[in-house]
Amino acid sequence: MSLQTEQTQEEEPSGQTVKRKWEMPDTYVILFLVLLMAVIATYIVPAGSFDREMVDEVERVIPGTYSEVGENPTGFMDIFLALQAGMVESAGLIFLVLFAGGAFEVIERSGAIKGGILRAVQKTKGKEFFLIAFVSLLFAIGGAVGAVANSVIPFVAIGVIIARALKLDAIVAVAITFGATFAGFNVGFLNPYTVGIAQSIAEVPLFSGMLLRIIAFVAIVGVTIWYTWAYAKKVLEDPSKSLIGVLDSSSSDGEDLKAPFTVRHKIILSSVGIALVFFIFATIQYAWTVDHMAAFFIIIGLVAGAVAGMNYNTIAITFLDGCQKLVYGALIIGVARAILIVMENAAILDTFVHTLSVPLTGLSPVFAALGMFAANAGMNFLIPSGSGQAMIAMPILSPLADMIGVTRQVAVQAYQFGDGFTNSIFPTSGPLMASLAVAGVSWIKWTKWMLPLLLIWTVIAVIMLVFAVMTGWGPV
Repeated sequence: MSLQTEQTQEEEPSGQTVKRKWEMPDTYVILFLVLLMAVIATYIVPAGSFDREMVDEVERVIPGTYSEVGENPTGFMDIFLALQAGMVESAGLIFLVLFAGGAFEVIERSGAIKGGILRAVQKTKGKEFFLIAFVSLLFAIGGAVGAVANSVIPFVAIGVIIARALKLDAIVAVAITFGATFAGFNVGFLNPYTVGIAQSIAEVPLFSGMLLRIIAFVAIVGVTIWYTWAYAKKVLEDPSKSLIGVLDSSSSDGEDLKAPFTVRHKIILSSVGIALVFFIFATIQYAWTVDHMAAFFIIIGLVAGAVAGMNYNTIAITFLDGCQKLVYGALIIGVARAILIVMENAAILDTFVHTLSVPLTGLSPVFAALGMFAANAGMNFLIPSGSGQAMIAMPILSPLADMIGVTRQVAVQAYQFGDGFTNSIFPTSGPLMASLAVAGVSWIKWTKWMLPLLLIWTVIAVIMLVFAVMTGWGPV
């Protein structure tokens, strides 16, 4: 399915009619339109405010205290001042994203990731299930810790090599790379771009609640591997069962599956794993914050580069290249923050929270949490950026959670599920469409394959959210 869905006609000076294809607006364009809508709302929506109190060092809304206040509509210059202020106020989160991108770029350029994957392919040759399970698990962990998300696109080509060697089709290639990545991303138990940002906004301890998230990760990734293998096994037994036809294995002589996996590569991957485990410990033991994590990624990048044998100039340039690749996603955080600044300055943010709370307060906390999940899933069609959506959604969901009787930890996970799941199917997801293009899979065929798995994911998410609400899942 193409994102170009409509056509308009206009006359050239020569008199010839040229058909201009309509394109889906860029995420920045959509966010700017949302910003303008927020500006218009400051002239229409009544200003109001809740009283707040400090509970366990966290500022919380006091239900039933909403009252109207003096209006303060946004002026023309205020629009652009909000964009500047959004960037400044979000600087910590923006640099977290940039520095993480720099660190992972150094790791990727070292060849450790590709070498590790292809070594696993060689070791599991003739054991198709173990190969599919291992590669899928590797990418799922990458998605869960934020190491691989948008950067999964070039790895889809490796998935194609693996699928061709196994005489499978390109759907399997996308499933074990992109699909597995976002199966892990759905939970994001150590993802600084989504859960990390959402928890910092919700004033929940960084990466708290990890045990339940890891359990959900095991369930979601487990069914993803099972679903992928069930399809792959069917194609292996009868190639005519493939939705798109198997890849031509005659075009590969096995050379594509060869890549060095040196002692340095092993040390790099081991050190990164140890570093991430240490960070989990530090967030619990020393109350490390988003700022600590951003700084820690600089250390990870430096160590990985040094172990890889890069000289100081190469490390610096590679790190900056990684930062540059994530500038697009990082600055979205600031633009999204500008929308909230407009609403906060005009005192209409609490009005929206109050309006949303009215129908939800009539629901049980369980159904209210599921409503949050559904709302975020729908929002992801227009704002496919996880960090951008966190900046918009969490300032609304956090006080809303206080009012409807669910914990902010539940609100964070409702956002995470809503953002994560639909990335695997919405055509507005850039990584999805790019991954499909690399593998040569149509959006229609992928959607046909993906929908049953998406429904299974949804059932698991509902079960987890219901359990979380019923047990009062909190920071621990």
